[in-house]
Amino acid sequence: MTQQMSRRGMALALGAALLAAACSKKPETAPAPAAVPPGPTAGIAAATGGDSAARAAARDSVARAVAARDAAREAALRKVRDDSIAAVRALASKTAAELKQVLLATVYFDYDKSDVRDDTRAALELKLPILGANPSLRVRIQGHTDERGSDEYNLALGQRRAAALKRYFTDRGVAEARIDVVSFGRERPAAPGEDDAARARNRRGEFEILAGGEGLQGPR
Repeated sequence: MTQQMSRRGMALALGAALLAAACSKKPETAPAPAAVPPGPTAGIAAATGGDSAARAAARDSVARAVAARDAAREAALRKVRDDSIAAVRALASKTAAELKQVLLATVYFDYDKSDVRDDTRAALELKLPILGANPSLRVRIQGHTDERGSDEYNLALGQRRAAALKRYFTDRGVAEARIDVVSFGRERPAAPGEDDAARARNRRGEFEILAGGEGLQGPR
């Protein structure tokens, strides 16, 4: 009986020891999740943001350049208008010979262009009041080119130049029947030579009086 109790006590003691050891063991800690590297979308988003900022800056730069160009052109046109007004007022005191000189003044064009240049408008604006003050006056506009290009091309270009000058007057009230146009292309150069200075003088529109040129009157 004593031995049996002794064995039971030893079993209980062993179980208690095992239970104590199990309780004293630290629980395992789960490993921290590994850091996930940034995916490709993060790089795309960053790059897109940078590109958007660059595009916005480029748009702003272009807008400023366009605004500055437009402001400069408007200032130049305003000066031409102001100078033209003063010059037109001065026409009233000019003699018939001086008025004729103004009317026949040559105007010029850019290379391969038939557009009326800004600096040409001042000369054309002076011719308008003379045409208005002399209703019997009829003129012919000649279109000329430099020597570059074929005969056919230059005849067509000279015609476009003469037509552009005529349109400038008719758009401002001068009757179409009072203005004839003709093209001489490169056939009648105003300056000999093939340098830039000669070519610039040859790209021109000339005026001649067909009728009503005697005793020209200035605007009143």
